[in-house]
Amino acid sequence: MSNTPRPASTRVNASYVIETPLDATQAAAAMAGEQSSGTFLKLAGETEALHERHAARVESVTPLETVSTPSLPGALPGDSYARAKVSLSWPLENIGASLPNLLATVLGNLTELRELSGIRLTDIALPDDFIEPFPGPQFSIGGTRRLAGVDAGPLVGTIIKPSVGLSPGETAALVKQLVEAGIDFIKDDELIADPPYSPLAERVPAVMRVIEEHAQRTGRKPMYAFNITGDIDEMRQRHDLVRDHGGTCVMASVNWIGMASLVALRRHSELPIHGHRNGWGLFYRHPQIGLEFRAYQALLRLAGADHLHVNGLGSKFAEADASVIDSARACLTPLLERAGRDDRAMPVFSSAQTVHQAPATFEALNSTDLIFTCGGGIMGHPDGVAAGCRSIRAAWEATSRGVALEDHARQEPDLAVALRAFRSPFSG
Repeated sequence: MSNTPRPASTRVNASYVIETPLDATQAAAAMAGEQSSGTFLKLAGETEALHERHAARVESVTPLETVSTPSLPGALPGDSYARAKVSLSWPLENIGASLPNLLATVLGNLTELRELSGIRLTDIALPDDFIEPFPGPQFSIGGTRRLAGVDAGPLVGTIIKPSVGLSPGETAALVKQLVEAGIDFIKDDELIADPPYSPLAERVPAVMRVIEEHAQRTGRKPMYAFNITGDIDEMRQRHDLVRDHGGTCVMASVNWIGMASLVALRRHSELPIHGHRNGWGLFYRHPQIGLEFRAYQALLRLAGADHLHVNGLGSKFAEADASVIDSARACLTPLLERAGRDDRAMPVFSSAQTVHQAPATFEALNSTDLIFTCGGGIMGHPDGVAAGCRSIRAAWEATSRGVALEDHARQEPDLAVALRAFRSPFSG
């Protein structure tokens, strides 16, 4: 889960990069005070014994560079602004086994302190006593592979496009084309859940009729992640609709339903939960505020996400490739080593992915336990959708065997066409 050393069994440890007009040690002390005693004065009842038992603790402060202007408005004025790595810890009994309250503790009001002109949560290390009460992903990688019928290699996937405007019948017709082309995984776009033009109550049976017919004919049942994002009652009802029609996956926009809703969905769900992180740019794009996905993904997995989006290499988005890979590695790192428990999440690579990204993705991740979703990279293949699917499989087959794509393309014409048709690397 973390590069941060595991804390003692009773403490939660969080790591930050801060910026402050004060001495960094003084700022760290202010952070610890704000997130435990919560005031600048010692109050009646705040005994030394209570403070010793419940106060946040500054574990380390490592100075970094100094800058001349503050990164964020509202901080105390200063002649210069020091940056530093800071590690704080809290006794577990301050928080209990609660993900929302954990976030309130390790981030919460820290983002508003005038002592800070920048604060970014970079990592979190949780004691076993916090992790164990959460069941984590119900299906993880093995269950996802079993349901999708893919024993080895990445799940080759795609997204329904156009993302808006297709009727249930039009969506089902596109799904029929995709499953006959050999796709492993299909997902709704985050922009469609239960709109008037395509009600889920009509879309689910239309799509699953196509998938079930394909499964009966071929013995292979591709996975479709239906977007059931909504309030808690809506998601439960929509989950049941998908389950009752033979569906094998549900999807939720995790940043908008909230941590507690994801926990509630996991408790109810009998299907894998595909966690879509749309809106993540709000948390990561400014380097001096927000949080790293390495820290956040651990909480999403504890809440029950089986799959988590991590963007993709050479994508259309702003995230750097190194961050994408770090996010995927974090998803594949167990939170708790226990017999019979697999709390890894399957990383989902997406956004302008084509055959060209396969070698770099495998080389950096050293794993094929992933979902590789391509929109245009499959459906934009000049020779059609089936050729697009074959080209992606051929790229990953070559990559996992250590064969250059250009060499493998001599015996895989679909791959040869794709190498010429799509730019590498992707650029705007």
